[in-house]
Amino acid sequence: MKNHSPAFVNLVNGVKTRIKEVSTKSVKERLEKGEKFTIIDVREDHEWEKGHIPSAIHLSKGIIERDIEKLIPDKSQEIILYCGGGFRSALTCDNLQKMGYTLVYSMEGGFRSWKDAR
Repeated sequence: MKNHSPAFVNLVNGVKTRIKEVSTKSVKERLEKGEKFTIIDVREDHEWEKGHIPSAIHLSKGIIERDIEKLIPDKSQEIILYCGGGFRSALTCDNLQKMGYTLVYSMEGGFRSWKDAR
C-alpha cells in the first residue's frame, strides 16, 4: 500500500467487502490445468507493455466499463481481473458487478504477486 493515499485505501477496502478475490496461486493452477475463464489486465498501456500474464486480455481500467459488453456479452462468463497490486482490479470488479457480471473476481496481489510466484 506504499504511495497510496488514505482515502484511496479506504475506498478499496470498502469495495473489497463487496467483491470476491482469488489467489495468484489458484489462478496459476487453473491456467496450468487448462480451465476456461477470461483473465483481464486492467493496468495502463505502459504497464501492459512491460509484461503481462500470457493468456490475458488488455482492457485498462479507463475503458473496461465502456468496452466489456462488446468483448464479453455473456454476463455469466467467469472473469478474473488483475492490476499491479490488486487495488484497481478490485475497483473494476465492483463496477462490473454493478453492470450485471456475476462471476467476476479480482486477483489478490496483482501482477507483482504473479511475478513473485514464478
